[in-house]
Amino acid sequence: MATVPAPSALRVALLGCGVVGTQVARLLTDQSDDLAARVGARLDLVGIAVRDASVPRDPSIDRALLTEDAQTLVEGADIVIEVMGGIEPARSLLLHAIAGGASVVTANKALLAEDGPTLYRAADEAGVDVYYEAAVAGAIPIVRPVRESLAGDRIQRVLGIVNGTTNYVLDQMATHGLALDDAVRQAQELGFAEADPTADVEGYDAAAKAAILASLAFHTRVTIDDVSREGITAVTADDVAWARQTGHVIKLLAICEASEAGVSARVHPALVPAEHPLAGVRGAFNAVFVEAEAAGELMFYGRGAGGAPTASAVLGDVVSVARHRVLGGKGPAESHYAQLPIAPASSAVTRYQVRIAVSDRPGVLAQVAQVVAEHSVSIEAVRQAPIEGSQDGVTAAHLVFTTHHATESALAGTVAAIADLDAVQGILSVLRVEGS
Repeated sequence: MATVPAPSALRVALLGCGVVGTQVARLLTDQSDDLAARVGARLDLVGIAVRDASVPRDPSIDRALLTEDAQTLVEGADIVIEVMGGIEPARSLLLHAIAGGASVVTANKALLAEDGPTLYRAADEAGVDVYYEAAVAGAIPIVRPVRESLAGDRIQRVLGIVNGTTNYVLDQMATHGLALDDAVRQAQELGFAEADPTADVEGYDAAAKAAILASLAFHTRVTIDDVSREGITAVTADDVAWARQTGHVIKLLAICEASEAGVSARVHPALVPAEHPLAGVRGAFNAVFVEAEAAGELMFYGRGAGGAPTASAVLGDVVSVARHRVLGGKGPAESHYAQLPIAPASSAVTRYQVRIAVSDRPGVLAQVAQVVAEHSVSIEAVRQAPIEGSQDGVTAAHLVFTTHHATESALAGTVAAIADLDAVQGILSVLRVEGS
């Protein structure tokens, strides 16, 4: 039987020419010879789709490649790279490309977290690839290790610092004593945060990545709507100071777990013990900590954002899908065979550190301990410190206690009951404790 000759060149279409798209275009051009040697065929960048071709661009961009007709561009491509972001028109363009036989590389975490299965199903039917390493944690290789390297293992838990902006903000609060707003403003000045930082500080970006990681780790379709989300906007300088006193640092974590109740994915600020590897992740870096049955504990660490790091992950995927087109075959399809139920957020098992203001008089700790016990929760550690000054002539104190593991619903009920005690002047902070 005659064999089909391998193509000498592959046509590559790029959707988007922002910070990441510019770097992708530059690398495709500057490293063309090396990429051709790795792939076995040249990668010809045939066009870059943009909203407005008249906008000034980086000098490295060949303006002859710019087009506002993305639909026509993808129709003639072998590989389509999507770094434009958003749900539409990205979804429609990628589905059109797949229907035309193109393989797809995307960094679009929002689209994958909302409607990834539509893309995966279309690609499977068309016999082409969908690769998306750059959608989670920038340059850090985490999608492929979870999807392929650990495919023979059973992942139990994933803890991730997957948003560089919030990690930078919390790090500045911890190391330099900045207030949250000042740290966010500094992150914006350095280019780590957008002019509107809502997606980062409210946890939406991390939640999209948590959905992708949970889907991969537990072979179950998890969307962003399944992720319980809480941002860092309520974290105060006092929270950071008390974290240090109790031997912790505060991180915004994406947590994906499988339990008898099903798969859970959540994003929230958490106290991480100072000795845990994630506690040492500084600045705008990302890290993903994986706990697997046979492999044990693994951590993937590196730059989680930025044009060059993200472009590196994109180009790695491009080389993979290009090799498949040259040599035949395709990469792994979506793995959703487990079809585990999505566990409610209330069933998550965690620990709390609760900081309350109480009247500084005998018997208060006993009252608090009794309420905790009534909710089938136990206290692991407690400390008390006076609050300077007084309120209405009543001396007050900080009471900080850490619980043992319990369900989220039991812990939330405990805190609500404590707030109703006469001796309690206010709940100052409630933070989960993870990584121990």
